[in-house]
Amino acid sequence: MITRRTFTGSIVAAGASSSLAAAEATAAPQRRSEPPAVRNVVLVHGAYADGSCWSEVIERLQSAGMNVTSVQNPLTSLADDVAATERALALQDGPTILAAHSWGGTVISQAGLALNVNGLVYIAARAPDAGEDYTALAARFPTPPANAELVESGGFKHLTKKGFLRDFAGGVPRPRALALHAAQGPVAASLFPTSTTTTAAWRHKPSWYAVSAQDRTTSPDLQRFLAMRMRARTVELPTSHLSIVTHPDAVTDLILEAADSS
Repeated sequence: MITRRTFTGSIVAAGASSSLAAAEATAAPQRRSEPPAVRNVVLVHGAYADGSCWSEVIERLQSAGMNVTSVQNPLTSLADDVAATERALALQDGPTILAAHSWGGTVISQAGLALNVNGLVYIAARAPDAGEDYTALAARFPTPPANAELVESGGFKHLTKKGFLRDFAGGVPRPRALALHAAQGPVAASLFPTSTTTTAAWRHKPSWYAVSAQDRTTSPDLQRFLAMRMRARTVELPTSHLSIVTHPDAVTDLILEAADSS
């Protein structure tokens, strides 16, 4: 039996004006009479993180009866990250929802055409079009403060502790934010400049998007543009970049909605 919560975000139809979500709901869980058609979820993390950043969402999805796999991206090249996601998809035993946070959105935009992927969920995520210069696209929007806190060493980039806690993990309880900082995945300096997708899976698969309205790592206006362009079912949350930690109920509900609808 699948346990479902009342959805806790402010849903915005594609093209409509954005609005901030209410605080996380505290209503008692609701019971479904039958499970969704899609029981598998593959989660793809972004830059400056690893698969453990999904922990709060994983626990909730598993409690709802879902089979969950969290990919560990090497963050060395788009091809390497796509290959890691494709390996995870190949292990699934049926239809799957593919969800991504941040940089992971580029990965699922490339890998999401897999036949067993029924829907795509983007959480404060990149969503490039095929062949698009994403850096040029992002430059049309306000530069996020986190950019100033990137440092490079040995061909890899990472966020300073100040930038990680303030700009990347804003609103996350300090002990959890420090643990995430300790597990921060270093990113190849060449990753973003050389990562041009050859397809845009969101043009072919149903898509959902969660905008982080207080994001200091990816411009909220850029997120809104991406969600509108893909005509995604959209929820806007009053949170920093790490909504998967600060608003796990809302993120979980969005993924379960995708599983119900696909």
